[in-house]
Amino acid sequence: MLLRPLAAAMLLATLAFNPASSHADTLRISPELEQQVISWRRDLHQHPELSNREFRTAKVVAEHLQQLGLTVQTGIAHTGVVAILDSGKPGPFLALRADMDALPVTEQTDLPFRSVAKGEYRGKEVGVMHACGHDLHVAMLMGAADYLVKHKAQLTGKVMFIFQPAEEGAPSGEEGGAELMLKQGLFAKEKPEAVFGIHVWAPANTGVVQYRSGPLMASSDRFEITVKGRQTHGSAPWGGVDPIVAAAQIINNVQTIVSRQINITKAPAVVSFGIVEGGVRNNIIPDEVYLEGTIRNFDMGIRQQIFGLLKRAAEASAAVTGAEAEVKIVEGYPVTLNNPELTARSLPILQQVAGVDKVLESPLVTGAEDFSYYALETPGLFVFLGITPEGQDPAKAPANHSPHFYADEKALKTGTELFINWVLAYQQ
Repeated sequence: MLLRPLAAAMLLATLAFNPASSHADTLRISPELEQQVISWRRDLHQHPELSNREFRTAKVVAEHLQQLGLTVQTGIAHTGVVAILDSGKPGPFLALRADMDALPVTEQTDLPFRSVAKGEYRGKEVGVMHACGHDLHVAMLMGAADYLVKHKAQLTGKVMFIFQPAEEGAPSGEEGGAELMLKQGLFAKEKPEAVFGIHVWAPANTGVVQYRSGPLMASSDRFEITVKGRQTHGSAPWGGVDPIVAAAQIINNVQTIVSRQINITKAPAVVSFGIVEGGVRNNIIPDEVYLEGTIRNFDMGIRQQIFGLLKRAAEASAAVTGAEAEVKIVEGYPVTLNNPELTARSLPILQQVAGVDKVLESPLVTGAEDFSYYALETPGLFVFLGITPEGQDPAKAPANHSPHFYADEKALKTGTELFINWVLAYQQ
């Protein structure tokens, strides 16, 4: 349930905000813990696992949390791991989240700890790589848990550590990720007052933190359109109904949804076709044409409006030619929304940890993130952490999901300290 702005503000007002008085006073991790975080990251990078198959990763995480003396829940949403640190004193209940899964990408770096792992994806053997940096996310949150448990005396309230599987999407026919964790009761017993997440980001230099109040990342939805005609010989098109012409009309008319029917001054949107399939021979007009594409936007109301307009455009365009169009919309991740009140309260923490000159407002990002599900349940803050080394142009760096993706491990310290300072700043 999306909190109303007033209710969210009232809820967040109950959190006492006591950031460190200066950048120098910000809590820092020791060189020993930093090296341990780097070690965890390299181990995880060398042993990546695909979505809903993060068995070894979950075991590494669970064993670490258990060694810290925490009560650990495993097997949530297949491989998810959750632990709660209870200070034993009244105070805020906060959640920190890291995602664990890797991608079906064959690594092409020269790192000594590069991945040579294999996995199965869509029935085929594929290379597996942490090409999006989730290994860094897990290592940073493990480091934060280590620090916070050992400094429990400084805490009030409780902290939930969420190690989530399948952010990249569950395999076909399976559920997974944040949505399934919530469905299985992650927040059912007690809902955190705020949830925080970090994503490492190749388009920014090491240690740069990018934030944005309100919408940050787009919703991501898939549409499928089956255009049904009636097969006939290509030399006599009047003998049937041509679904190829109908499909062409649909493709053209759908382009007017964003350009002519949506108020793009409110929020940008994208509707793109990625698959057009139909026909087997040059002189046969087929029975069907299949179309598939993606919808991205930054407003939950406009998202629903696009769904309706897409269905109308496809059905009406087909009907004009005598064909029929069956439209299926597969809803993906919602818009990732950063709570404005939480973002404003957290900005000094970002500046103290990273340095004022390294905290920048992020542009809108048309990629999607299932952190969005948590942020629809409780106020959330999701930020990007730069990992392209200083002196390199991040615009030319291999992007997240590239087989050449590279993360500067100096960023691990900043990310770990962000998690820690978010918690310690929100104490009563």
